[in-house]
Amino acid sequence: MEHIELLFKSIFIDNMVFATFLGMCSYLAVSKKVTTANGLGAAVIFVLTITVPLNWLLDTYVLQDGAMKWLHPSFEEYNLSFLSFILFIATIATMVQLVEVVVEKFSPALYNSLGIFLPLIAVNCAILGGSLFMQSREIPSIDLAFTYGIGSGIGFWLAILTIAAIREKIRYSNVPPPLRGLGITFIITGLMAIGFMSFGGMLTGGDEAPKAAVKEIVLESDIDQLVEDDQVILDINKEIE
Repeated sequence: MEHIELLFKSIFIDNMVFATFLGMCSYLAVSKKVTTANGLGAAVIFVLTITVPLNWLLDTYVLQDGAMKWLHPSFEEYNLSFLSFILFIATIATMVQLVEVVVEKFSPALYNSLGIFLPLIAVNCAILGGSLFMQSREIPSIDLAFTYGIGSGIGFWLAILTIAAIREKIRYSNVPPPLRGLGITFIITGLMAIGFMSFGGMLTGGDEAPKAAVKEIVLESDIDQLVEDDQVILDINKEIE
């Protein structure tokens, strides 16, 4: 259940594009055709699925305070967290280079259509954001890190594929001249982000019972206090009379 909840949250609620607006340069530049957007989305899914668990291992066994005590007890005092950005980006760059070689080998047309944006995945803030969010949210296990990575990749793929399909359709629509191009794209992106925000209330059902219990306790204490206050007022009125 924890994996399903994390997968759902990373795809819809904490979507890289619509919730945090990361990776917008690739999102806007490569979303003119569905085929190109689909290829870039698949590459992002692969990179996030591999790099987030790898960076979780780096963070857990190398970067955290005292994480290197598995080497020797004398290493327990070392804290290498200042190397997080360097090691995370090195891992991402390695995986992106692998993706670039594979795409160029098996799909030259897609490689040419993606152009400079394929190697730029290495510095895409959505890719680095996945590892940094994993670190800041203190995901406890590597299997959950894997789930979060693949969910974040699917969320990016879903966002760029959806906007690409819409942009192909509105190309033949009667869009006002001042809004053509990026103008209408920004408006649609904002509306889609509002739509994705509606998923946020779907995972809060488990908190209703505790909140209701707390509210009931608070109401009972308030009632007791009101009864005491009323008794004091009655006593004062009797003394005045």
